[in-house]
Amino acid sequence: MSVKKRSLIAASVAALAIAATALTGCASDSSPKGEGAEADGPVRIGVVPGGQPYWETFVDEAKKEGIEVEIVDFSEYPQPNPAVSAGDLDLNQFQHIIYLATHNVDADDDLVALGSTVVYPLNLFSNKYTDVKDIPEGGTIAIPNDESNRARALLVLQKLGLLELKDGGSATSTPDDIIADKSRVKVTELAADIIPASLPDVDGGVVNNDFVALGGLDFKDSLGSDSADDAAVEPYTNIFAARAEDKNNKTYLKLVDIYQNNETFQSALKDYVGEGAVSVKLSQDDLAKLLADAEDNYRATKG
Repeated sequence: MSVKKRSLIAASVAALAIAATALTGCASDSSPKGEGAEADGPVRIGVVPGGQPYWETFVDEAKKEGIEVEIVDFSEYPQPNPAVSAGDLDLNQFQHIIYLATHNVDADDDLVALGSTVVYPLNLFSNKYTDVKDIPEGGTIAIPNDESNRARALLVLQKLGLLELKDGGSATSTPDDIIADKSRVKVTELAADIIPASLPDVDGGVVNNDFVALGGLDFKDSLGSDSADDAAVEPYTNIFAARAEDKNNKTYLKLVDIYQNNETFQSALKDYVGEGAVSVKLSQDDLAKLLADAEDNYRATKG
């Protein structure tokens, strides 16, 4: 995710027209909103960073089911959620549950997790070393600077034995929680999209899945990651997000089903991400609980 500070969130909707390009199956009017309603126009789905070829397959497979889909590409994470809230998008699919929780709390919003998609293990890469044990004492590791992925990156580095966090770390950990005298490395925070290009200047970098291929990296070269099978990673499940009133929209739920179960789409997805993703199917009730817990945990950190 290409993440700026959350002060950009309010400006994101205004930037929609110039920030987005579309991949679409038609150009008719936008879909109706409301619980249980069926869409009769193109369903606009925001994605970050865009350009992944599997979305073309998704559009084609949705069209076979009678659903016109328009994929709207964004360059930055703070943009798609306000666009859904404002009605400029119907759905977005770019974030995990914890990221949505931080948005909802910070923006006093009530977007919901409509359906689960995949878990992307968060990986450590290096241009200088091929084994994590070779990273030197006092080395510098770049981590994403957005709140949710920053904490997760710190947990990855702790798992790999590069640092230790106070109280074992959590989904709200910050660099201030690093126990310096028990840690091998320092961290520097960068926008997630520039970490791959910054690898020559640091000893390693924790890279979001969105920017692995775009940064010329390959998952097979990862020095380590968290595990999709770990219960602690469940809140990092990626999702389709929607407005609360659309949680029972039949068309939108059908799109979730296509993502999860359509063999042609799943093949296209796996061709692109390779071993970099694990498909996850969680119920709406499970997603709602994970989101509520994540929101409560985040509120607690804000006092």
